[in-house]
Amino acid sequence: MPAQPLSIRLCNWDEARLEARRIRELVFVREQRVPLELEWDEQDPHCDHALAHAADGAAVGTGRLLPDGHIGRMAVLQEWRGKGVGALLLQALMEQARLRGHARVRLNAQAHAAGFYRRYGFEASGPEFMDAGIPHVAMQRDLKRD
Repeated sequence: MPAQPLSIRLCNWDEARLEARRIRELVFVREQRVPLELEWDEQDPHCDHALAHAADGAAVGTGRLLPDGHIGRMAVLQEWRGKGVGALLLQALMEQARLRGHARVRLNAQAHAAGFYRRYGFEASGPEFMDAGIPHVAMQRDLKRD
């Protein structure tokens, strides 16, 4: 459980843009050195976005759900990792996928984070591959209710 209260807000790109861009640029572009032109694509306006907010209202994490049920761009600010933010974002995005009628969700996990996704029922669905110079593994999870 998070050490501090967190809230998750699902929103469209117009509502998420400023906070999601800030978090993704800090995590992916600055910290992980993903080239800026690889981080931004034409998909954001078509996605559902999740933003995690700390008790003081600051956005501390983000993720998105593409129309095809693919979860991506999961990013949590460094000082908030290990505090349950990623889990809350992932659960919110999976529930949104269920509401949208998806039977399965997919994602491309950074290889070092595959264990995190396994804890939430994801299984590898292909070999490791490189994306933006970072090892990734394709994963998926059925959304059938237990």
